[in-house]
Amino acid sequence: MSVADARETPAPLSDVRPRLRSRLTGASRLVCCLDFDGTLAPIVDDPEAATATAANEAAVATLSAEPSVTTAVVSGRALADVRERIDGPSTYAGNHGLELEREDSVAVHPVASKRAARIEAVCTTLEDRLADVPNVRIENKRLTGTVHFRSVPEDVRPEARRRTRETVERLGGDALEVSSGKRILEIEPSIPWGKGNAVALIAADAPDDAVPIYVGDDVTDESAFETVEPEGIGVRVGGDEPSAASARLESPDAVATFLEWLGSTGVELLDSE
Repeated sequence: MSVADARETPAPLSDVRPRLRSRLTGASRLVCCLDFDGTLAPIVDDPEAATATAANEAAVATLSAEPSVTTAVVSGRALADVRERIDGPSTYAGNHGLELEREDSVAVHPVASKRAARIEAVCTTLEDRLADVPNVRIENKRLTGTVHFRSVPEDVRPEARRRTRETVERLGGDALEVSSGKRILEIEPSIPWGKGNAVALIAADAPDDAVPIYVGDDVTDESAFETVEPEGIGVRVGGDEPSAASARLESPDAVATFLEWLGSTGVELLDSE
């Protein structure tokens, strides 16, 4: 049985909170890693219009100001893009962890950097191949690319996806791969690296008894859930699909309430002296 087959539907966070309280009690540090789209910000038709809710902005600012908390945003967006959308954290990971900024320095996965030219070639070709697809959007994030189908009519999505995969296979060969997300296709270097690897690096900077938490809403967040569970807590936002996360929340509004709890009660449970 594969790891995916063994996943179960996450329980409501309220059911998991006693375990979280137990883990936080007496720990020296909390490592709180957060996705952006669908987690801090509602999903919108135009990705450029995505904005974190005011409540999430305030909650992230509170957590980021706590000396006993490491707060990080881990996004599929390019690093420069996500940094402009949410202030506070000292740590950001972009392009699904291929870019990592911490302690005022930025690290880029060397293989991804070398394959950036192939990503550009694919994105440029897709602009032509998908020119007749209404409302499709091709986003070149240098290290990865995203084809957005959210506003594309449903009856033409299968053909657009087929053309995308065909183009990546032809121009990328074994160097690139395609993965699915919520009404998107991600074009990435075919290397064993994802959000979970970035979260592991962030958590490695914390003491051994630190409690890692990851909150995200999409398939690309599953590797991060696997990284924090079971020592910490993975929280899936949105649907009740099977996941490596043990807990779930319904929406970005519910995320804000949870982060507010972490910034007050959760921090009080820590023993950071």
